[in-house]
Order: sequence, then C-alpha cells, then structure tokens
Amino acid sequence: MQVAKTLDCKGLCCPEPILKVKAAMGEVKSGDIVEMTATDAGSVNDMASWAKRTGNSIVEQKTEGNVFTFYVKKK
Repeated sequence: MQVAKTLDCKGLCCPEPILKVKAAMGEVKSGDIVEMTATDAGSVNDMASWAKRTGNSIVEQKTEGNVFTFYVKKK
C-alpha cells in the first residue's frame, strides 16, 4: 500500500487526531491514502465515525500495544 501522507498523532487527545486527518485529506487527491498513528484509545471509535460521516474509508487498521494505526483512503 502506498501512503501519500503520514501523520504522527501520538500523545494527542480528541479531537486533535481527527482534525489533523481532516486537514490532510484536503492536501491529497481522491484515492490517496493517509496513514495516522495515535495513542488515544478513543481514536478507534472517532475514526470509524468520522470515516462513515465523510465517505472516506479506513482500508486498514492496526493496534500494536497502545498505538493505533489507521490507513484512510480519500473518497
């Protein structure tokens, strides 16, 4: 999977990770993938809700310890 932009949101709390992903989506083209890593456990539900609301898709999600990684494809 080719990532167009990587965001390190570790240590940030809601709503910061979502705001950073939203801003990144404005910088990439349709079909591009943005990778975001976060340590806020709430980001799992927040990202799912945001993706559903905006029409973007989470193509992959990983959890390693307390780090959550999301690969979001722009619609």
